[in-house]
Amino acid sequence: MKAIIPVAGPGTKLRPHSYTQPKALIPLAGRSILGIIIDQLQEAGISEFIFVVGYLGEKIEDFVAQHYPGINAHFLQQTDRQGVGHAVLLAREQVAGDEIFIVLGDTICEYDIKSVMDSSRSMIGLRKVDDPRDFGVAEVNEDGFIARLVEKPQMPKSNLALVGVYKIKESEELFRCLENNISHGLRAHGEYSITDALECMIQQGILLQSFKVDNWFDCGRKETLLESNALLLKKFAPAIDASAFVNTVIVPPVSIGAGCQISNAVIGPDVTIGDHTRIDCSVVRNSIIGSYSHLHDIVVSDSLIGSDTDCKGEARSLNIGDNATIDLG
Repeated sequence: MKAIIPVAGPGTKLRPHSYTQPKALIPLAGRSILGIIIDQLQEAGISEFIFVVGYLGEKIEDFVAQHYPGINAHFLQQTDRQGVGHAVLLAREQVAGDEIFIVLGDTICEYDIKSVMDSSRSMIGLRKVDDPRDFGVAEVNEDGFIARLVEKPQMPKSNLALVGVYKIKESEELFRCLENNISHGLRAHGEYSITDALECMIQQGILLQSFKVDNWFDCGRKETLLESNALLLKKFAPAIDASAFVNTVIVPPVSIGAGCQISNAVIGPDVTIGDHTRIDCSVVRNSIIGSYSHLHDIVVSDSLIGSDTDCKGEARSLNIGDNATIDLG
């Protein structure tokens, strides 16, 4: 089985951060979105990965080479971004008819991955949502098989959303459906969606079984990214020894990177700090702070602050990209 991870999107909803780094590499609970995805798939036994890159793709390649040198990694360039379906089709030659496990590069989910891997059928991850109109939507039979899939319907007949996790045994049939949709210009909301290709497979009589996703961490916007960071910190954050810092109070859960200097500060709860960041005379809570940044004499809450940033003066909620200098005094 081969994993396909599309990571070519520009991450417009996370600007200004996505101007300087791919959304998949934004720090989350002391890790990164992409790192959590790769770890999960590796633990399930997958060792061959196909990354469909585009915007800032060289940073994805550098990250994988540095942190996952042991995996069999392939990188395909999506120069013309026309949707997830178009991205997946680019991997057709590399897949060569094998089974595939597709995970969108901004999708972190918790589910019984072992049972999904062991199943003899193709399987689609679903999660109930309050408003399914922004997602692919599944109508499911009583036996758990998917009867119909619709991409972003205005009047959905179900509240079961596709979360972006797919195990496909009939990979060549999926690629044929994608190729057919693209050759006929069958777009959904301006893009070629994987949802429409899966619906094509259903119409051909291929059985797609649903599986329940227990938790789905939304990493698409600042507010939901901070919520996901807080939830994941409860799972991944190590115990922090406050005595390693000068006159500092740590309120867990907190993740602090290597080489950080912190003094006269209160950190936490729900804070992720990148490597080699310096914080003094400050309070930080419910925030993500990048690497090599400096916070001085500031109160930071509900904030997303990039790397190589210098920020001082009182504030409450910030959304600052990389390489910035902010004086709020």
